[in-house]
Order: sequence, then C-alpha cells, then structure tokens
Amino acid sequence: MAGSSSTPGGAPDTSASASASAAAAAGTAAELDARDPLRGFRDRFVGADDPSVAAYVDGNSLGRPPKALPDLYADFIRNQWGGRLIRGWDESWLELPVTLGDRIGRSTLGAAPGQTIVSDSTTVSLYKLVRAALDANPGRTEIVIDRGNFPTDRFVVQGVAHETGASIRWIDADPTTGVTADDLRPALGPSTAVVLLSHIAYRSGYVADIRGITALAHAHGALVIWDLCHSVGSVPMSLDEWGVDFATGCTYKYLNGGPGSPAFLYVRRDLIPEVRQPIWGWMGDRNPFQMAHTYHPAEGIRRFLSGTPPILGMLAMSAMLDLIEEAGIAAIRAKSLDLTDFAIALVDEQLAPLGVELSTPRDHEVRGSHITIDHPEFAGMMAGLWERGIIPDFRAPTGIRIGLSPLSTSFAEVAVVIEAVRESLVAVSPGR
Repeated sequence: MAGSSSTPGGAPDTSASASASAAAAAGTAAELDARDPLRGFRDRFVGADDPSVAAYVDGNSLGRPPKALPDLYADFIRNQWGGRLIRGWDESWLELPVTLGDRIGRSTLGAAPGQTIVSDSTTVSLYKLVRAALDANPGRTEIVIDRGNFPTDRFVVQGVAHETGASIRWIDADPTTGVTADDLRPALGPSTAVVLLSHIAYRSGYVADIRGITALAHAHGALVIWDLCHSVGSVPMSLDEWGVDFATGCTYKYLNGGPGSPAFLYVRRDLIPEVRQPIWGWMGDRNPFQMAHTYHPAEGIRRFLSGTPPILGMLAMSAMLDLIEEAGIAAIRAKSLDLTDFAIALVDEQLAPLGVELSTPRDHEVRGSHITIDHPEFAGMMAGLWERGIIPDFRAPTGIRIGLSPLSTSFAEVAVVIEAVRESLVAVSPGR
C-alpha cells in the first residue's frame, strides 16, 4: 500500500490506521451518547461508573442492578419482613405474583391484566406449559421445536416426550437467523399438538414473526408456546393482539431481576379455564389455607402457581419496571437498534478485515438487542477480555455475543469492546 511502512518481518504496519479508526469510533460514540435521550438512565444502575469494568455488554445474560435496590431491600427487610412478619403474606405478598405479572404484561408484553404471573424458573414454566398444551390437544402427540433453540427448551421437550410418549418433530433452521413460517410449515400436520419456539434466537439475535407463525400453527390446530427470554424488556410485543397461546421468559436479563430471579408465565385469557398445569401445589389451589385433601385449581391465572412465591426474588424486578415504564418500551427499542447499528458498523470497519463474520441479521425488523460475531480464535480470547474488564459472553463454537441493554449500555462501551476484540485478535494473529 502506498505510503505504508513495514514491520521488521515485512508485514504492513497498520497500527497507525487502527489507532485512527479507534479514535474516530470513540469520537462518534461520544457524540451518540451526548444525543441519546435515554442517557440519564445509565447512571441509575450499580456499577455504571466502576473503572474496573471498561465495557459490560452481557446484559442479555445478567442485567445490572438498579441503584434503587439497596434502599428497596433495606426497607423490605426492616419494615415489611421485619416489621410485618407473617402478616406480610395477607397484606401484599400473596398477591405479588399476579400484580407483578400484570405490570410485566402491561409494560412489556402487550397483555391485559389477569394473564401473566411470576413464579418458578423458565425451565419449570416451560414444563408446565408444554404439558398443559399437550393435555389441551387430546389425540395429538407431536411437539415441534427447532434444533437451534436454547438447550433448556430442547431438554424440557425431550423430557416431556420421554415422560408422556409424545414424539418430537425437529426443525432445522438457518443458524444465522432463526425459525420462519416457511421452516415451520412442513413440520405441521394433524398430529401436531404444540409448537415451542423462541421469539429471539439466543445465538443470532433473529426476531421471529410471532403473529404469522402463531396464525400458521393455529390453522393446523396446534397451540404455540413462545420463549421470550431475549425479548422481554427490549422489544415491544403485543401478545394479546397476536393471538399468542402461551409464553414464558426469565427476568434476569432485560428485566434486571438479579441472579436466579423467578420467571413469568403468560396464558391467553380464554385458555385459562380450559388448561391444567401439571405441578399441583398448595398455592395453585382454590383455597390454599383450607389445607384440603383434594386439589381444586384456583380461578384465573393463579392456577399456574405451585409453591410459595419467591418474594425476595421479585423485588429487583419492580425497580427495573419503574425505569422501563418511565422510559417507555418504544424508546428502549429505538435505542437498542441504534446501539446494534453502531456495533455492526464498527464490526464491518474494524473486525471484518480480520476475518470476523457477523452472525446477526442487519434488518431492524428481525434483529433483537444483541449481536453475535464469529471467528475461530474467539474461544481462546474470552479470559483475557474479562481480565481487562471487557465483558461480553461466548457461545460455542466460535461466537462472541455482545448484549446491548438500552437503559444501561453506552455507545462508548460498544466502541471499547469492538476495539478490545480487534486488539486481542491481532495479538493472536500477528500476521494480519
């Protein structure tokens, strides 16, 4: 290249141009952060100003805790748990799974009250819903799921099939995207009882067409369960309008509920009286404190409860929902797209010349709030990145996943993580 110098080994010295590119990216990031209408929200999360963490881009696995939590937990321990003691159950705790579920439904799911409840884990919720859907479709014995779905979803389906004698119809979709209606259509038939799919593919970030796929499954007499783990809190939804049957998702990603926070579960209103979940516990009984000898499911969505609600695990969610309701899910989605657009532009400029592949859709309509980039060297680079305070995550076999939480991630963090990946890749591939 004219005007370029050479290293002693004869390879072009691109350090100057790389430095200039990184400086330009940092400058652009600063401008984007200055113009960001949601920029003030970042300071309302614990650790946002921690100098030991240069870039936290794994909020799609575990969101940062809101700064309101220490006071919230202190008040709960001192005044509710410590002050009201067992009386707290009658005064508010017993209703919290429903009231918090209604908030999640209203703020993020497009769901009217009385259809969403908070309880259990995503795994347990998926089990409940798959079994309920199978039982609600007598004479049909097939469960449809894609091989690219998250392991939990696939393992639950395999377990239910083993337990009930149902059969599994596997979909093989393009791994760089996710399941489309065209992928699903050949798998549907008169034996299809239930379809289980993820709204956003956990690896690629592809956003499935909930409305179209649900309608297609309904036309074949099947019920559909949607895993919303990677979309709740980052992508607006309209579950009621789309005719969704069942849905569930975790709350420790974009709902920032903390490690192991309980999942939510949605059941369409007209299905609630007709379906029966398989884990009968006293909290799902019509009159739990009668200590009856025979189980009678509660009226409404409460029948999907089983054991004692995890009250402490629900508190953080309420603080995050305050922020989501203040910002608005539409504004959150707009920033999500701006963040991923910026990340993709930097990948194209800085990483693609080094052989890095983008494994996430470029189209806004089918892209969630994370991107995945692939390179054979990435598996060996993660420990070094984490030691430097650069925190994405890794998905086998060769993917670095960059999760961009709109309320807590800055554009500056995006520039930092892309530059760190470039530096690490050059270090392990010095001839590039």
